[in-house]
Amino acid sequence: MIVAHLDLDAFFAAVEELEAPELRRKPLVVGGDPHGRGVVATANYEARRFGIRSAMSSAEALRRCPQAVFLRPRHHLYRAYSKTVWETVRGVVPTVERTGLDEGYLDVGEIAASFLEARAIAEAVQASVRAATELTCSLGVATSKVVAKVASDRRKPGGLTVVPPGRERAFLAPFDVRLLPGVGPRSEERLLAAGVATVGDLASLRDDALRRLLPGKLGPLLRDRARGVDPRRLELSTERISISQEETFPEDVSDRDRLHAELRTMATRLAELLRADGKSARTVTTKLRYGDFSIRSRSTTLTAGTDDPQTIGDLACSLLDRALRDRPGALRLVGVGLSSLEPFRQLTFAWDSADERLDRSFQTGMQAKPARPDAGTASGASMV
Repeated sequence: MIVAHLDLDAFFAAVEELEAPELRRKPLVVGGDPHGRGVVATANYEARRFGIRSAMSSAEALRRCPQAVFLRPRHHLYRAYSKTVWETVRGVVPTVERTGLDEGYLDVGEIAASFLEARAIAEAVQASVRAATELTCSLGVATSKVVAKVASDRRKPGGLTVVPPGRERAFLAPFDVRLLPGVGPRSEERLLAAGVATVGDLASLRDDALRRLLPGKLGPLLRDRARGVDPRRLELSTERISISQEETFPEDVSDRDRLHAELRTMATRLAELLRADGKSARTVTTKLRYGDFSIRSRSTTLTAGTDDPQTIGDLACSLLDRALRDRPGALRLVGVGLSSLEPFRQLTFAWDSADERLDRSFQTGMQAKPARPDAGTASGASMV
C-alpha cells in the first residue's frame, strides 16, 4: 500500500490572501471577533510566528499580536476553492478519500509501482494544485494512513515527506505522543503522567503497562499506530465530509427567539454551501456550549438528504429546544453541523412531526467559483 495524505497549507488564510494579495506579508487571523468570544479558525504563517494557532481564543491572538488583521470566515469561498482543488487532485490520482475541505488521502499505489514513482506523483499533485488555484499543499507519502498524516505536517508549508517501507517506526519515534492521530487530551494526560512522552515511548510499552494506562481496545490500537501499523484502507463509499457554522456570543444568551434566529441564519449559510457543491445532508446536529464551557449536542438523521434552509433551520431549532429541556441555561455558543453528505438528487422529502407534515421539493444550487490559473510549483521535499 502506498498512500499519501494531502493537507492544504493554512487554507482559509491562504484563500483570503489570494483574494486580497496585500494581506500576504501581514499577520492574518481568520476567526471570530477578537474583542468578544471568538475563536481562531486558522492563521497564516506570519501570524503563527507570534504563537497564534487554531482553536485559540481570538482575544488571546490579539494580545499576542495587536497588529494582526482579523477576518470573519467566508465558508462559501473556501468551499469553492476546495472543490477546484479536489477536482484537480483527481486529475492526477483518481482514488481519493476527502476527510475535510482542506485534507484527505490519496491512493498513490493505484498508479505508482514504487516509492520513487510515488514521490514524483506527489510532486505532480502539488504542482497541479498550485497551477489551478495558487494554493500550496503539503503531502506525506507512506505505507499507511497514520504515517502519511504525520508526515504531511513535517515540512509545512509546501513540503513533501516520503517514508519508505521499513522506516515507519523510526520516523514516528521522536514525535511528541500527542501528535499521533487518535491520542486525545485524556490519553495524552495519562501517558505523560506515566513518563510516556514520545511516540517511540508508546511503541515500546509492554502489554501490562499498556493495559493499565489505556484499557480496552484503545491501547493496542494506539501502540500499533505508534509502530507504524495501520491497516485502514481509503474509505471510498462515502466521502467523510461535514460542514458547520457556529457563533460565540459576547454575553451568554438565554432568549430563545434570538437563539432560533442565529440557528436559522446558520442554516441558510450551510444550505448555500451544500448547493455550491451539489450536495445534500442527511444528518443535522445542533451544538450548545453553556456558560461553564460544557458542551451538549443533539442530532437527527433524515431518510433522504436535504439542502433546504428552512428544513435545516426547523430541525436545528427543534434539536436546540430538546437539549434545553434536558438542561436549561444560558448559552455561550450555538452551532449547526451537517454531515452524512451525499450527491444531490431531485427528491421530495416528507417530515412528520406532532404538529405538521412538511413536504418539500429540492433543487440544485449554484456552482463554485472558477479556479485561478497560471501559478508556479510547490517546494520543500524530503525523503526520510
